[in-house]
Amino acid sequence: MVGIKNVVAIVCGGGPAPGINSVISAVTNEASRHGWEVLGIYDGFSRLARGEKNYIRLDAKNVSRIHLTGGCILKMSRFNPTKKESDLRAVVETLTELEVTHLVTIGGDDTAYSSTAVSEYARKVGRTINVVHVPKTIDNDLPLPEGVPTFGFETARAFATTEIENLMEDARTSNNRWYFTIAMGRTAGHLALGMGRSAGAAITIIPEEFPQDKIPMQQVVDIITGSIVKRYLTGKNYGVAVIAEGVIEKIAPEDFSSLGEVVTDEHGHIRYSELDFGEILKQAVLKEIKKLGLNISIIDKEIGYELRCAPPIAYDIDYARSLGYEAAQFLMRGDTGALITIQDNKAVPMRFEDIRDPETGKTKVRRVNIESVHYKIARGFMMRVEKEDLDDPRLANAFKMERQEFKDRYSYLFEN
Repeated sequence: MVGIKNVVAIVCGGGPAPGINSVISAVTNEASRHGWEVLGIYDGFSRLARGEKNYIRLDAKNVSRIHLTGGCILKMSRFNPTKKESDLRAVVETLTELEVTHLVTIGGDDTAYSSTAVSEYARKVGRTINVVHVPKTIDNDLPLPEGVPTFGFETARAFATTEIENLMEDARTSNNRWYFTIAMGRTAGHLALGMGRSAGAAITIIPEEFPQDKIPMQQVVDIITGSIVKRYLTGKNYGVAVIAEGVIEKIAPEDFSSLGEVVTDEHGHIRYSELDFGEILKQAVLKEIKKLGLNISIIDKEIGYELRCAPPIAYDIDYARSLGYEAAQFLMRGDTGALITIQDNKAVPMRFEDIRDPETGKTKVRRVNIESVHYKIARGFMMRVEKEDLDDPRLANAFKMERQEFKDRYSYLFEN
């Protein structure tokens, strides 16, 4: 619109993901091309909430080639301005003082929610800040249509696949060695399943395969032990198990409490982030394996943080730049209040109100569809005890049980 100054601010929230700089460069280039000013806000919403105007003016020159790089040139913060009205008010006032008329947020579900709140609060106080959100997370758990990834996921999966492949080779070379890799993904198992399937891990366990709210720790131990034994019977006394960190929240709290030395919050809830889940699993499985007389060593390893700032692969570079371009286009049309997606090679805005959970008001979480062909194929490639194996006398013998005893002991794994 001629005669009206348009200023778009870019805010990056949550943790890093490959491709963020590609979005930043695309938004900058497209907005600048149409005469808009672009401000890159440092450290997410955290400084804005303190009234600090810490930003950089972005143009085609200072974003040149950043689309090839990992990390985030604006740095990031998990600060949530929606927890206190005073913080939300400060964010809106600071953006207004910077003459910001439009806001592009790049982040996950919390940042999407914050983006909505900023726009709504601005309207409440008689100001207009149109917003658009670009979905980002290596967890791939934002509520996009099935088969449409969040940017950064494919790069994270590619790098994690290489890491799992290296661990597989180390396990094979060392022999009698298993790796338990805990994969990032607190609410969904997309990343764990993706890297496990691509690398050919012996087994991948994700929270979505357990329909119950809570399961006993022993259930996870039995699944992994079964995989180790079944693989051993094929002549391979080594392997890699991938376990999504979201599995930890499926386990009954009393099972962790019985271990002692758990850290709780002010409400008495276990702080899962303080638990060494890999070590706990390792010791529990080794205890079972010892009963069977097998000789293996187990090394636990977390995989996640090393993936977040990797340089994006070609797929995510192109994908993220497309999202950034379409985010700018969305705002230029005078639109607001949506998450930008690309479906069937078309830009499709998804309205914030359509992706909110009506009960919590937060953004919905997309979980792995265990009825999908994608999951069933992944499951078929795994080396794990399945229902038909309960009648296998070789497995029963390996577990030092009679066939019926073995069947009675492990049939509970398939009740759901």
